[in-house]
Amino acid sequence: MTNLFLLVFCLVLGAFLRRIKDFPENSPMVLNQFLIYISLPALALIYIPQITLSRELLFPVATSWLVLGFALIIIPLLGRLFGWSRETVGCLLLTAGLGNTSFVGFPVIEAVYGPEALRIALMVDQPGSFVAVSTAGIIIACTYSDNELRKRDIFRKVLLFPPFITFVFAIGMNLAGIEARGIPLEVLERLGATLAPIALTSVGMQLSFSLQKESVAPLIWGLSYKLLLAPLLLSVLFIFVLQGSGEVVKVSIMEAAMAPMITGSILAIMYGLNPKLASQMVGIGVPLSFLTLFGWYYILEWLG
Repeated sequence: MTNLFLLVFCLVLGAFLRRIKDFPENSPMVLNQFLIYISLPALALIYIPQITLSRELLFPVATSWLVLGFALIIIPLLGRLFGWSRETVGCLLLTAGLGNTSFVGFPVIEAVYGPEALRIALMVDQPGSFVAVSTAGIIIACTYSDNELRKRDIFRKVLLFPPFITFVFAIGMNLAGIEARGIPLEVLERLGATLAPIALTSVGMQLSFSLQKESVAPLIWGLSYKLLLAPLLLSVLFIFVLQGSGEVVKVSIMEAAMAPMITGSILAIMYGLNPKLASQMVGIGVPLSFLTLFGWYYILEWLG
């Protein structure tokens, strides 16, 4: 409950700070840069070296990639159907295509399925959401932004993206059996703990509920995909096609139903991909997801 209260508090705090003139207009951008260069890498160095892969964890590992894969098919089709701009399509790919599997996902999963289920949620988040935003996310951001970039320039941006560099280093630690301990671990935990409050405050500072007419449809379709269609597609695939069952599958589908990813919205904002829509996808999607997650929990219990 503490994390959920912190989530709402930081969104409101960000909206309040935006009205204080002492904060410059580029304050959210500065906060976002801190998250990209410090907070996310710290979390990677903590958790990725601790991951132990097994066959039963293929469902959670594939979850975030499947949600993004379906989005890469569906959202551009919707964009062509409704005449959305490239910036809007890119924004929705980074927000609706990527889920908030950690800050919202972890406390929800722990509350519903207990602390032991966090090991499953971790596999959805680290090899899934974290790697996806560090690789595919930056490629999407570069591809849909106004900047004309060659393929090698995009490739260079992926390689130089701080979370991706840290991910590669953390994988090396995993393979070598090295984990952060003692003082280094404590320092990384303190730095990683800044992710949620700073990210949510940044989103709150950019949050606006004054929707323009052309933003209503993308917002509705984006949230409908992330909160309803994506978990529905994974339910059909995991339960009915692949005949999966048990807590591993339930946690994976619940994580697929989480609100849009904060880091994805930050990338969209940094690359100028409809920043207002990116903030609204998170600011509206997070509280709305608590209602839809409640429904998905009972559907999954009914399916067994």
